[in-house]
Amino acid sequence: MRFSTDELQAASELVYTRMQPTAQIMWPQLSQHLGCEIWVKHENHAPTGAFKVRGGITFVDWVKSTMPQMRGVCTATRGNHGQSQARAATAAGLVTRIYAPFGNSVEKNAAMRAYGAQLIEFGEDFDVAKVEAMRVAQTEGLAVVPPFHPELVRGVATYGYELFSTVPDLDTVYVPIGCGSGICGTILARDALGLKTKIVGVVSTEAQTAKLSYDAGRMIETNSCATFADGMSVRVPVQEALDIYGRGAERIVSVSEEEIAEAIRLYYRGIHNIAEGAGAAPLAALMQEREAMAGKKVCVILSGGNIDTGWYLTVLGGGVPQV
Repeated sequence: MRFSTDELQAASELVYTRMQPTAQIMWPQLSQHLGCEIWVKHENHAPTGAFKVRGGITFVDWVKSTMPQMRGVCTATRGNHGQSQARAATAAGLVTRIYAPFGNSVEKNAAMRAYGAQLIEFGEDFDVAKVEAMRVAQTEGLAVVPPFHPELVRGVATYGYELFSTVPDLDTVYVPIGCGSGICGTILARDALGLKTKIVGVVSTEAQTAKLSYDAGRMIETNSCATFADGMSVRVPVQEALDIYGRGAERIVSVSEEEIAEAIRLYYRGIHNIAEGAGAAPLAALMQEREAMAGKKVCVILSGGNIDTGWYLTVLGGGVPQV
């Protein structure tokens, strides 16, 4: 999969019919704390509070243009992807059927319903819910929204296109990995612009499928993915994504639950921004690698800010949410 600058520009123009670009800000508070020039790409300020909103816009537009007979879409999610699909599909007059695992974020579930989703809780984790969503989509005549698709990635890549067009001389960008649309979009935007910026993926130590697969050069499933960074809570990697980040990422870093929680606290203390677990993971990785990054120009993707109130209070109180 590759995108030209013309394709990314066209995707951006489509995305901007439904949202404004997000800011990339250099924060001296973070820079002084970690000893390097730190830029934050604020996808937590996007509609729905997460980067996924972009892919929903491009994917639903693609469904409308290529499958006009479809009455709706069906997908699985831990929350941010589901909000993006519900927002875009509802605006397009389509039904949105969404499967989320039992015990999913209460507040993300409420947000998906508010955007118009028919939400069904199913299975013990995302990967089980995904299998059911794909089955139901095929039996009920709904367009399948997989966790990874060229139109999802093209939409998501617009944040990387914004970032690199504004700050082209970054040394390194840290990106969280769930199913991989975010890191792949960032890599493809960098490549389209012909830049040399290094892209570092980030996973939780409790959900390492992407790192294990990257290190092995082949898909490696895990038995569990019990992290409070639910946007990274994936057991089964996506081959199409691995094909991109396997060759395009500099490395993949694992961060602990405690490190993610401390990064959430730093975001609040330092710049008074709310980050969910996956959104804070890139900053946690930079904190882990602060000596290697000393003096460099670095960006962390704050991919989302949708953390449930109870978990956030636990983190701000010095704890780590239990899952």
